[in-house]
Amino acid sequence: MLFKMGCPLVILACNTASAKALRTIQQKDLLNEDPTKRVLGVIRPTAEVIGNYTQTKQIGVLGTKGTVQSESYLIEINHFFTDVKVYQQACPLWVPLVENGEHDQPGADYFVKKYLDQVLAKSEEIDTLLLACTHYPLLQGKIASYLPKHIKVVPQGDIVAASLKDYLQRHPEMEQKLTRKGTQQFFTTSDDTADFDHHASMFFSEPVKSEYIPLK
Repeated sequence: MLFKMGCPLVILACNTASAKALRTIQQKDLLNEDPTKRVLGVIRPTAEVIGNYTQTKQIGVLGTKGTVQSESYLIEINHFFTDVKVYQQACPLWVPLVENGEHDQPGADYFVKKYLDQVLAKSEEIDTLLLACTHYPLLQGKIASYLPKHIKVVPQGDIVAASLKDYLQRHPEMEQKLTRKGTQQFFTTSDDTADFDHHASMFFSEPVKSEYIPLK
C-alpha cells in the first residue's frame, strides 16, 4: 500500500516485525513488487552500535516474546561485537500497559520492576539495557527509577534515525527520490481510527488524525 502511494523507502519500525518478516520482505517480496524499492528494519542498525554503549561488555535486551524468541539480537550483535554478552528478557505486559494508557500509573511499577529484576538476575555485570520495542520508551522514566545509576537505558529512536541518515548518504540514488519538507500522514489498517488516534497521540505528544486503509 505504501509503495502504491509512491513511497520509495519504508522503515519497518517494529522489532518483532523486523525479526520475523524483514528478511522475507527484502529477499522475496521486493523482487516481486518492485526491486527499486527498499524496506529497512530496526534491529540491524541497533546491533551495529549497541556494543559501543557498554563498558562491561554485557548487555540486557528487553523486548516482546516474539523478538526474544527470534534470537535476532543475539545473532546480529554477535556479528559486530563478538566480545559482548547479550542477555534477553521478554516483557509481555509492557506493551499492554502502554496501549491501555497505564504506563505512567502506579500499577505499572510492579511489572516494570519484575522484568528488570529478572534480566539483572542473569548477570551482575550488565551495564546497558536496550529498549528493543517502540512502546518501551514511554516506560523509560519508570525503568530508570528502578535501576542503579551506572546502568544505561538505551532507546532506539536516535539510533535508527542516525542509521537512516547514514544510509541515505551512502545511497544518493535513494536520497534523491525523497521529498523535502513533507507532511506527516497517518494510516491504519484498523477500522477503529479513533482508537488508533488515541494511542498514536501518546507517542507524538500531539493529536493524531488517521485514515483507514484496507490491506487489500
